[in-house]
Amino acid sequence: MRCPSSLARCESRRAFLLASALLFMAAGAVPAAEATTRRILVCGQQTALLEISAEHPAGKKLWSHPASTREGWVLPSGNVLLALSRGAETPGGAAVEIEPGREGAADRVVWRYDGRQEEVNSIQKTAEGTYVLTEAGPTPKLLEIAADGNVKVDFPLACQKGNAHMQSRMARKQKDGTFLVPHLLDFAIIRYDASGKELSRIDTHVPGEPGINSWPFTAIALADGGMLSSLTNGNRVVEFDSTGKVRWQITAADTADRISDACGIQRLPSGNTMIASYHIGQGGVRLLEVTPAKEVVWTWAAEVPAVHHFHVVAVNGIDLAAPALR
Repeated sequence: MRCPSSLARCESRRAFLLASALLFMAAGAVPAAEATTRRILVCGQQTALLEISAEHPAGKKLWSHPASTREGWVLPSGNVLLALSRGAETPGGAAVEIEPGREGAADRVVWRYDGRQEEVNSIQKTAEGTYVLTEAGPTPKLLEIAADGNVKVDFPLACQKGNAHMQSRMARKQKDGTFLVPHLLDFAIIRYDASGKELSRIDTHVPGEPGINSWPFTAIALADGGMLSSLTNGNRVVEFDSTGKVRWQITAADTADRISDACGIQRLPSGNTMIASYHIGQGGVRLLEVTPAKEVVWTWAAEVPAVHHFHVVAVNGIDLAAPALR
């Protein structure tokens, strides 16, 4: 850049550019030449579908739900599937599928399950139209329920019973009919068959570091037989090969401490991974996107509630194909 003839004008211009850059950084956005958008359903104390951009760094609200949530999906139909947190109106947690109201109409619940123990910690709608969820409590279990309420699968989970809240998280039915369930305090990702028989187990302890609380929150099956998992209080995301051996990981140290309690994650079609920093990482980062080379390419830092889990629905205005790897 050539400076104007007046040194004062040059210095003023430099100060303006620096101030502008700092403003973008503080807002969690990027300069217009590199601007990108993300449409994301965020779950936690705030449950909302947001369009996050440089123009709306805290997220433009496209839809919201008043209840606190554990996780959620925007389904191909446009309906929203949520696991509701335990509360006054949901003492055992719940799961709901909601048809958002259009043109001023109220939202409509098209399916609902009320938990019968302490928490409903995950929800998934399968390609067959059934609903898979986990219940925490004295008898932790996995259920697969048809839309008409008929229970198709019901088996106990092989996890500790001393701390219901830390029994399980994001359970997912697989294409082969098995179920992957992360068990936090057991430091284990277990694959079950439909009868509840344990078929395999991945130990999520960090080798040589027994003091790290690498509790598994997600268990995302990859096309090559590997598995991607966020290890919550261990402040890391790990990719295992088909034998359960770690082949890739990213930690807080790799991201300038932006990862603090890695809860929800999603593997994007680009190969990048989006991570929720539930305890809020360095600089107030709620979400960050990293490449396989561990480069941080996008962050969301805003004065909003922490994100427990999320669903990235679109990047730069282009909807991502379903089902999402999350």
